[in-house]
Order: sequence, then structure tokens, then C-alpha cells
Amino acid sequence: MNIWALADFHLSFGTKNKSMEAFGKDWTNWTTKIKNNCERLVKDDDVLLIAGDISWAMKLPQAIVDLEWIDSLPGRKIISKGNHDHWWPSAKKLKDTLPPSIQALCGNAIDINENISIAGTRLWDSSEYNFNEVIDFKDNPLEKTSSISESEKKELDSKIFDREFLRLETSLKLLNPHAKVKIVQLHYPPIGLDLHKSKVHFLLKDYDITHCIFGHLHSLKTNKRLFGSVDGISYHLTSCDYLNFVPEKIYSDIA
Repeated sequence: MNIWALADFHLSFGTKNKSMEAFGKDWTNWTTKIKNNCERLVKDDDVLLIAGDISWAMKLPQAIVDLEWIDSLPGRKIISKGNHDHWWPSAKKLKDTLPPSIQALCGNAIDINENISIAGTRLWDSSEYNFNEVIDFKDNPLEKTSSISESEKKELDSKIFDREFLRLETSLKLLNPHAKVKIVQLHYPPIGLDLHKSKVHFLLKDYDITHCIFGHLHSLKTNKRLFGSVDGISYHLTSCDYLNFVPEKIYSDIA
């Protein structure tokens, strides 16, 4: 059994005028690339972690077709919320709606088996680090421009981050303490490019996390491999376009 990760599908099968191809040639036929690569690599007994920005839908009924498309991919899928997942409902409603091969992480934890346990939430932007040096900033043609001031944004970001930090802590407490492999699935990066030990990093270290996956970062203007390992925690950026739409193998129980 292998565990794979690929984030930021940004599906729009049920939403008009939301094609990711608006962001340039790298996103041409992006859903076909995802499907072909998943079918090539992921087996039915494997697990695929999808760390947020699942669908452009604004309401759950619009997102159903996107969730059914994910359900058609091989393996067991675990999804978590991204900043664009406005369709995401309450935990109970989501559980009652999800197709059979998909489970959701949002402040809870999921045991893959007796040796592997996964926690997760969305997280948010942190004032501890930024990624300006590696991002080719572009206007988002699929999202309305915010009228919020910079100071208001910083204050709001701080409040959201603090709330998400508490949700992460709650999720970590639900991990199987006896699991040999403990994975955290976030949407926002929990650490900077220099791997300087952040507030989130110290929390993950306290719970003996082995792997942390996340997405969110796009339009990267470097071919350099980003992030890495510190204090025994491997940090994996798994945004679709960063990985060229190919799932990254996070773990394998095959010797």
C-alpha cells in the first residue's frame, strides 16, 4: 500500500467559467493530466491525499459532480479544505454526501490502519514567513478583487490563523498515539522556505509527526525543489502545477 499526495485540483465540472486554463498553458487539460497520472500510479489499495482547493463550486450541489469525479479515481481518497472551497458544508452534511471512496479531514483524524494515522485542517497565512521570492504573482481571473485594506487583512489573517492553529491542535490530539507513521494534511504551508522552525513546526514535533503535506502555492518561478526535512518531519509541497500534475509518493509499506 502506498500513500500519494496531490493538491489543488480546482475542479469546475459543475461551475461555469472557472477553468484553470485561464492561468496559462501549464494548466491546459489539467483534469486529464490528473486523471491519467493517478490511474497510472495509484492502485486500488493505495491512499491519495488531496490537500485542499478541491472545487470552484460555491455550494455543495455544484460540487457533487467534482466529488464524483474524484471518487472515480483509483484508491481511497482523503480530502481537506482549501481557501477556495466555499462549498464545504458542516462535517455531518459532508460525511453524509461524500461518495464511498472519499473521507474528509477538518479538525479530526483518520486511521489508515494500525500503523498510519492522519490529522489535518486548512491552516492559513502566517506572519512568520512568506513566499514572495518564489512566486510569479498574477491577477486571479477567476476571483473577485478584495476591497479590504492591508491592515485589515493582516488582522483578519491573524485571527483566522489562530483559530486554525487550535483546530490543528485538536486534530493532533485525535491521532493514534501508537501509529508509526503520523501524517498531517494542511492546505497552507506550515513553515517557510528556509525551514526555520515555526510555531506550527514545534506543535507537529510535539506529536512526533513524520510527514506534513500541503499545497496552496502556485505560479512558482523556480525549478528548485522546495522545502525538505527538519527534526524528523518531512515537508511536502504537493500543489498540482508544482508537481506537474503527478502525485508524489509520501509513504510505502513495501520494503
